[in-house]
This record gives sequence, structure tokens and C-alpha cells, in this order.
Amino acid sequence: MSFSLSKKVALVTGSSRGLGYGVAKSLGNAGAKVVINYLNDREAAEKALDGLKADGIHAMLVRADVSDPEQIASLVEAVEEKFGSLDILVPNATPDQPQKPIEEYDAEFYRQMYDFFVMSPFHLTQAVLPGMKKRGHGRIINITSEVFHSSVPEFSAYVAAKGGQIGWSRSMANELAPYGITVNTVAPGWIPTERHEDDPQEDKDAYLQTIPLGRWGTPEDVGNAVSYFSSDEASFVTGQTICVNGGRTPW
Repeated sequence: MSFSLSKKVALVTGSSRGLGYGVAKSLGNAGAKVVINYLNDREAAEKALDGLKADGIHAMLVRADVSDPEQIASLVEAVEEKFGSLDILVPNATPDQPQKPIEEYDAEFYRQMYDFFVMSPFHLTQAVLPGMKKRGHGRIINITSEVFHSSVPEFSAYVAAKGGQIGWSRSMANELAPYGITVNTVAPGWIPTERHEDDPQEDKDAYLQTIPLGRWGTPEDVGNAVSYFSSDEASFVTGQTICVNGGRTPW
């Protein structure tokens, strides 16, 4: 079954490359109008926009720091002014996530993780809610991670922030359900993208051996899960997590 997102408008934050671009492309291929969001690399963002348009996807490009509430408000305003609505929100933007013992982290880095994975979805949701509530329909899909489910060591800042994001999403699912708005999460495993090009090959080989399905996941695999949660077929599904990691975690 293919999901139709015709006449829907989707915003994917941090979508100029990697998982975000894969999600944006999947939503666009399902018929949604797509908003590419970026912060620093305009060249990559324009390349992403050209790629979507080459596939016949109606898309626009908006620069915004999605850790800044004022820029978030301007971003949502620009989308609604251009397309008339914003139906699907996918908070995906992420900073670097160094893996190290707790003694080597500092409080500021912990706060940065919390700002990206809890406060950014909070501000984004506040910005899109007036329109979603007015229309009686909305889809919010947070991109989380398998690290929370698998309790990865020496990764405490990221794991804690992702756990907070999942808990926040479950609470929002119950709060927003009466308005026809669903809130779900997609938790990818390690899916190599541009940001992983310099990761040690031995680490990649070792991880691949732990995937029951025996292959690497792709950004499109993540995008397909997001497209499902965005669809009318998922209208009775909220507060749930799909782990997209080839079977590495049972829930």
C-alpha cells in the first residue's frame, strides 16, 4: 500500500541532507508539499531543493535556527503564508553527538541536547498548533533514536535527551488527540549518511553484524515510517514509536 499525502504540507527540520532529506523526499513522493529547513549550509540546502524539484515534488526552502523560538515562529509563518497550511511537522534537526564518559561531559552540553530534542519540538509544536487545531487535523512525528531503547553507554547526554523527547511525545499524544492531532515517534538505528563518512570502518562492520535483517537501513526506510504516521491510514495511531533498525530492538 502506498500512502497518499496529496494536499498536505510537511515541514522537516534539518532536512538539507542525511535522514532529514530522506524523510522529506519520502513525504514529497507521497504527494505532500515539502519545506526544506536548514541553518548553515545553503549550498547543500539548495542542492536538496533542486533534487526534490527534479522528482516533481513541490518544495520550498527556509533558513531558520530551530532552537530559537522567534525564528521558529517566522519559519511557520512563512510556510503557512506560502502554502496556506502546515499539516505535518517532523522535528529532525540534530547537533553533533560525541560519545564519551560522563566525566567528560559538561552541563552546557547536556542543556544543548535538551534544547534540541525537547525544547525545539516544544516551540515548533506551539507554533503549528493554532492552525492544526483550527483544521481539526495534524501530524507530529519526532525523530528519536534507538539509543534510548538500547541504553547505549558513554552516550548519556544524547540518550537522556532522546528519552525526554519520547516521554514528551507520549504526553502530547494524549493532550492533542481530542483535536485530531496525532503525535508519534520514529526511532532509527545507526543509518550511515554524510555525517558518518569519517566514522571508523571497524565500528560500522561491528554494528552491521548486530542487525538481524543483515543490511544497513537507508534514509528512505525512515521516511517510509514517517509517511505512514503522516497518513490517513494512521489516524487511529498516536503515542507510538516505530524502531527502524532492522530488528535490533524489540520495541
